[in-house]
Amino acid sequence: MYAIIDIETSGGKFNEEGITEIAIYKFDGELVVDKFISLVNPEREIDPFVVQLTGITDLMVKNAPKFYEVAKRIIEITSDCIFVAHNVSFDYRVIQTEFRRLGFEYERLTLCTVSLSKKLISDQPSYSLGKLCRSIGIPILERHRANGDAMATVKLFKILLERDFEKNIIKEALKTSDVKILKSGFLKIIDPLPTDAGIFYLHNENGDIIYIGKSKNIRKKVSNFFLQTNKTGLYIQQNVHSVSYEKTGNELFATIKHYQEITNNKPLLNKRILNHAKKVTFSNDHFLIIDKGRNISEKSVIMIENNNLTGFGYVELHYQINNIEVLKTLITPIENSAQLRNLVKDHLIKRRVEKIVRF
Repeated sequence: MYAIIDIETSGGKFNEEGITEIAIYKFDGELVVDKFISLVNPEREIDPFVVQLTGITDLMVKNAPKFYEVAKRIIEITSDCIFVAHNVSFDYRVIQTEFRRLGFEYERLTLCTVSLSKKLISDQPSYSLGKLCRSIGIPILERHRANGDAMATVKLFKILLERDFEKNIIKEALKTSDVKILKSGFLKIIDPLPTDAGIFYLHNENGDIIYIGKSKNIRKKVSNFFLQTNKTGLYIQQNVHSVSYEKTGNELFATIKHYQEITNNKPLLNKRILNHAKKVTFSNDHFLIIDKGRNISEKSVIMIENNNLTGFGYVELHYQINNIEVLKTLITPIENSAQLRNLVKDHLIKRRVEKIVRF
């Protein structure tokens, strides 16, 4: 049995969102056997951007039930069900957070229709719910409303079940919830972490850095350490006390920062960096690597001069990129090591960046 769920939230800071609308369809694989749809009073103001996106206003939810008033119904309709959603990590996290505010640990197996769609409906230009459904002919009557999106996810999930002939992918995609596997102390460490690209530092109880990692999803990477049974994973589980992090906006910046931080801090669990890499040259002597920044108004820039990495940083204005002398005053100098040049060139070969600008 599946509980196919979509929520809308108030927006705001990570883990401070409140649910404004929820729709749950209990699905037996062929038919919807129960449903629950309701506006919810989030007990906080709804972000103006969210109001424009969903059409849900503060006035609409003013007299709606608060989460604690619908919590029992959510538990009942999802009991003994697999929690299914499009980008399930978001819906599941927010609902778990709401239950934790009530002092209750909400635990379900989860299934993500984004991950399944990528395996079973290949070569799609986008796997967002709206664009994917439009591409395969599923109508969405109320986009960015819980009921419309949940019903579209039901129809999508039915197609996915039909395409998974031997049910192997469904079985592989089922993941036991973090709550069932992780100790409560680990959850307190993981919950505040972002899902953005960046680097992270694992600290022991004295504040010492025992490991520095990088990932395009910081929260997911740290969570994986708490599920591992190898020597390194067990050591981290026994010794980690806190996690700090730095968002970088993209994987290449995370790679550069990761290299620098390991070189400078030499953490216990990181492998020693070898500095005998072969000499690397780029195809152009002088160019800029432009990629995503840490927010929508920002760009990251890496400067290459005479085949050497000379600096990197973030800018918000186009003229800062177009004026090399201005740019040089904004970027942070990089120690030009052969190993780091290897890492950058390897990234450019294997992955895309937004653009390369010669100067």
